Amino acid sequence: MKKGLLIILSGPSGVGKGTLRKHIIKDRSLNLVYSISMTTRAPRNREVDGVDYYFVSKEEFQRNIDRDNFLEHAEFVGNRYGTPKSYVEDLRNQGKNVFLEIEIKGATQVMNKVKDDGVVSIFLVPPSLEALEARIRKRKTESDEVIKERLAKGKSEMNQSSNYQYVVVNDRVKRASNEIIKIIKERIKQNEEK
Repeated sequence: MKKGLLIILSGPSGVGKGTLRKHIIKDRSLNLVYSISMTTRAPRNREVDGVDYYFVSKEEFQRNIDRDNFLEHAEFVGNRYGTPKSYVEDLRNQGKNVFLEIEIKGATQVMNKVKDDGVVSIFLVPPSLEALEARIRKRKTESDEVIKERLAKGKSEMNQSSNYQYVVVNDRVKRASNEIIKIIKERIKQNEEK
């Protein structure tokens, strides 16, 4: 059995990664499995351990760091999050294509750690910084100050697109989803031909 691909979808905050993932993951022909992260934060309403996240103690999370069992990990607002290496490798060894929707810092960690030709890195960009600002403002979840910080960070993150194999413009969800699906199908075909 061929080892599955590791597909990384990354890009600045607010670019629409989650929306695209929901469309892409529906295509059963891609044999995709969405990677579940481990976290030290408490479950929210209706979140299920092993489905939404692997909810663990701070001590268990640290043991995974000590055992080098993360492809990437980070801390946000006092909670830790990470992508378990053993989980991803088990899925790939079963021939599944593992899909990571991840921020740029984490994606960089993964690309530095996983050095096989089964990694597919896709950077999602907005059609313009104005479009990115409109998407973030449409959420109505952050203050003007936070929005300005996100936009400044997004602008600097755009410079990292050259570290990825593919760059996709998220101008329209259906079109961008179809482009990513086409990339994945092509890489699956290449992987099978080896």
